[in-house]
Amino acid sequence: MKGLALESVTLRRALVVGLVLLVVWVLVPIVLSTFWVQILTSVAVYSIVTLSLALLAGRVGLVSLGQIALLAVAGWIALRLAFAFDPPYPLLLVVTGVLTGIFGTLIGLPALRLSGLYLALITLMAASAITQILAAVNFPNGGEGFLGESASAAGANAAIVARPDWMASDAAFFRVAVIVAALMFLLGVWHVHGKAGRAWAAIRQSESAAIAAGVNVTQYKLWAFALASFMTGVAGCLLAASAGGLTTYAFPAPDSITILAVVLMGGIFNFWGAIVAAVLMKLFPEILKNFRIPADVLTILFGVGVLQAMTTAPSGISVQMGRDLTNLGHRLGRLAGRRSTARSSS
Repeated sequence: MKGLALESVTLRRALVVGLVLLVVWVLVPIVLSTFWVQILTSVAVYSIVTLSLALLAGRVGLVSLGQIALLAVAGWIALRLAFAFDPPYPLLLVVTGVLTGIFGTLIGLPALRLSGLYLALITLMAASAITQILAAVNFPNGGEGFLGESASAAGANAAIVARPDWMASDAAFFRVAVIVAALMFLLGVWHVHGKAGRAWAAIRQSESAAIAAGVNVTQYKLWAFALASFMTGVAGCLLAASAGGLTTYAFPAPDSITILAVVLMGGIFNFWGAIVAAVLMKLFPEILKNFRIPADVLTILFGVGVLQAMTTAPSGISVQMGRDLTNLGHRLGRLAGRRSTARSSS
């Protein structure tokens, strides 16, 4: 009976999520202006990046500060493959994800024996090195061929992957980004609830205990790096085709710290936390800018948010907000009950 009840709750949640996703997918391009559709497209793309970091940090206990640099590498791969071979866009998504997954796994090899602050420092140094290398090769470069050179399309000038006709408009591209993000979240759910997820949970709790239980720690750590890098690669390919394209200055190294901050605030143990983190990183700044609030205020708010998440809400906004709303509903219900009782007695 308990198992059936759990399955029923899971099915209801899946239906609610599917309904919300369908409403967003249909209505957002109709209701909002092109500018806000582009912003929400960025939210969908960056939700994949925050998901990849949440999987590493929350499920395996590997704190990486290299996701932004990996996103830049993915964008470079997508641009070069598109300029050199002009493959169909779905194929470009998959190939970019696979190649970025291989690259991220190679970066993860030296970090297998590291964890915590040491792993964070190593990945941050790798991110800084990658940023410098991409700047040295004039990323993004719009020249023809895989290593083409074009001074007019390099450096600060944007380069973009040409969209096929069926996703040429901003509305169509938004819907494609939402679908791809949903597939990446399903991939994450499948892993977390499968054998890999159980192994990652054991590694996060204690590597020594996991080894004693027969878990191949090296294999599953590399698996986590490969999965997170694949997701980031898919996001990078989407970003390369988004409005405005890619520039050298689109991936500053400090953003690696910012993305970790918003993931902590959103919640690293919950899939909703990745969506909240993407909203905080891409939508929230634009809302503040719309109200003419200085950008420095955002840095202060993020600092306060991280402090609050680490001290009073370690599960993040995605969980804490639900609990707070539930408690508020209970209190309002009790207050309404007391008032009705007082009226009836009078």
